[in-house]
Amino acid sequence: MAQAMRPQSDISLLATDGKPHPLQDALLAVTLVMGVVALVTAFFWNLHLLTSWAGLIGIVTGLYGQFVSVTTRERFAMIIGLGASALGFFLGMAHGGLFGGLIG
Repeated sequence: MAQAMRPQSDISLLATDGKPHPLQDALLAVTLVMGVVALVTAFFWNLHLLTSWAGLIGIVTGLYGQFVSVTTRERFAMIIGLGASALGFFLGMAHGGLFGGLIG
């Protein structure tokens, strides 16, 4: 029963193995922030440049984060950010795209 009384020193809410994962936490934070930015700015058609670029950055960091993630909690949160980034990216592309208005 001694193992049940062991003090828990949670390094992160997402690190269920008790080890620090600074790279995965940073990728998760970038993916979530870019997902929120892409999703919020997708409601404004004139911000399609910001929307599409934030979505693209969120998708790339989220996919790499999925590749290097260690725990299931990290992967779960990463999928939320990836979904928001992808939705924002697609709406930004529909409103004008990555270079819309700059070329031509």
